[in-house]
Amino acid sequence: MSEIITPALVSLDEPLGTDKRAVIDALAARVAATGRASDGAALAADVWKREQTDETGLPGGIAIPHAKSPAVREATLAFARLTPGVDFGAPDGPADLVFLIAAPDTAAEEHLAVLSRLARAFMRDDFTAGLRAATSPDDVVALVQAAVSDEPTAAAAPGAAAGAAAAGGAPAVATNLVVDGRPARIVAVTACATGIAHTFMAADALTAAGQKAGIDLVVEPQGSSGYKALPQSVIDDADAVIFAVDVDVRDQQRFAGKPVVRVPVKKGIEQPAELIDEAVASIGNPLAPRVSGNADTAAAARAEGGSGGGVGSAVKRSLLTGVSYMIPFVAGGGLLIALGFLLGGYEIAFNADDVLGSATLWNLGDTSLIVYLGAVLFKIGSLSFGFLVPALAGYIAYGLADRPGIAPGFVAGAVASFMGAGFLGGIVGGLLAGLAAWWLNSLDVPRWLRGLMPVVIIPLLGSIFASGLLLMVLGGPIAWLTQALNDWLSGLTGAGVIILGIILGLMMCFDLGGPVNKVAYAFATGNLAAGIAGDERYLQIMAAVMAAGMVPPLAMALASTVIDRKLFTEPERENGKAAWLLGAAFISEGAIPFAAADVFRVIPAMMVGGAVTGALSMAFAVTSKAPHGGVFVFFAIDNFWLWLVAIAAGTVVAAFAVVGLKRFAHRRPVEPVSSGAEGVPSAVATA
Repeated sequence: MSEIITPALVSLDEPLGTDKRAVIDALAARVAATGRASDGAALAADVWKREQTDETGLPGGIAIPHAKSPAVREATLAFARLTPGVDFGAPDGPADLVFLIAAPDTAAEEHLAVLSRLARAFMRDDFTAGLRAATSPDDVVALVQAAVSDEPTAAAAPGAAAGAAAAGGAPAVATNLVVDGRPARIVAVTACATGIAHTFMAADALTAAGQKAGIDLVVEPQGSSGYKALPQSVIDDADAVIFAVDVDVRDQQRFAGKPVVRVPVKKGIEQPAELIDEAVASIGNPLAPRVSGNADTAAAARAEGGSGGGVGSAVKRSLLTGVSYMIPFVAGGGLLIALGFLLGGYEIAFNADDVLGSATLWNLGDTSLIVYLGAVLFKIGSLSFGFLVPALAGYIAYGLADRPGIAPGFVAGAVASFMGAGFLGGIVGGLLAGLAAWWLNSLDVPRWLRGLMPVVIIPLLGSIFASGLLLMVLGGPIAWLTQALNDWLSGLTGAGVIILGIILGLMMCFDLGGPVNKVAYAFATGNLAAGIAGDERYLQIMAAVMAAGMVPPLAMALASTVIDRKLFTEPERENGKAAWLLGAAFISEGAIPFAAADVFRVIPAMMVGGAVTGALSMAFAVTSKAPHGGVFVFFAIDNFWLWLVAIAAGTVVAAFAVVGLKRFAHRRPVEPVSSGAEGVPSAVATA
């Protein structure tokens, strides 16, 4: 690997301009002049685009404008010491030390690791002092080479702060940072858009702040050069989580149920102590945000070893990813369709195109304004529904292959829709596209071809493989299976309908937003378009699924605030008050705090209540044309009062079941085991 910086890339006290755009242009031109970039203006434009997204000035007079750019031939640093400094947006004033970090858009991991190491050096006072004292470009190059050749700063090991405190080497822990008589345990994730600089600077700032405060704080930097997942045991033992990120957290389900503080990555650099205080304060706050998911989701992540777990685990995660990204299309589109029905009547489903073709807002003709607006809302909603299967397939592929999988996945989903293979075809197409994109992306191709892989080669070959298989081989049988499923559901009568409702109710309440819940919900929403087109059985399934999903938060609210408040802690009673509204709006996650604290009593009780509600909703033949919203989409639910009866019945059953279990199914204490010191037992409780 060639030197990442040379004397020709260093500017000491030269006038480069009075604003940051001029400084960026000048440093990008230096990179191009050394032959490390094909086009200095293109590099400057990419850096400036990144700068406009989030300013790169940092406390201490430092700025790190950076970007990945196709104009860059090899990873490069350009440095300027400015007199006077230039404002890069730092809270404490202008920057006099400016590093332009330029990486190819296909940078190799070793280059990215070097750049990340340099970013961590910015956090050291001796490094910045040396840059300010340098008398020649050679001095700067020597400082940088020494910094990037060092081993990366290791995040504090789990328990390091506590261990140091025990040895008398750490400061006394402030009272507000003590949890259950010990220093708080915090885990953090840092990640920025490019994954080069801010990611690692925030990680080191948080680690240093945790050590200074005397608490256990372990950081997982998720950079472009990859990341090492924290041990699941460390995550499980943590009291709270800090996400200092500008992008999605990878494998976020590992942290499910933990109180969380989410901030931009720069806050991790600029305000690490404040973030620690906020994270610890969230531990005892029942209304604090939590990482989405629940105990079952976290257990699944634990069983899979975080980001590992083999092919089966990867496929399961990708399916959940696809469903999660599909839901906004369904929820938004379904509610728009429901509003269209409210304004234009149900016949708008058949004449919306005629209305929109003959009327405009300025010339309604014989059409009333209300009907016209109903047609507009219905059309927007139905177009949104058109993305349902492509989005499902696209993000299943994304879950397997990251961004290269999106294009072939969407195309495969569109093909599945075209062939009538529906929801099942989208799943198969997404898996095929994701596996193809993953394999193509893993190939060791020549350097000149790397830049074309994610934007041309993978979309082309991945689409041919996945969509070609669907069109020529698999689509027909899947379409036949889908039609057979439709015919079976349409033919259900009597006890068959009720059994289906029981199964759906059990699934919706099994893990409160986890994989099983999502399967039931995705089945209902994935076929909602067919229901709106005329197959009422699917509308009945949608109503039963939504009703059963409302039971857990409503039941826990009833149990903790009305039936027997003494069985619940004060935070649980506070959660119970909020759960009334969450349940009414069909937000099953409102019951997660209760389930996380007492999973073996809460979940079985909720499943019983959900089964009752699902069975009654199907028996009453309630239909819903909206996929979400709970009681607030009453206008889209036929037999609304019977639907409320089904929900009320399941809620009462579940509430009394959980109260009964808490009263009579006591935890069985295990005989105390001596810990080696007389009178100091080790008590273990099991459900």
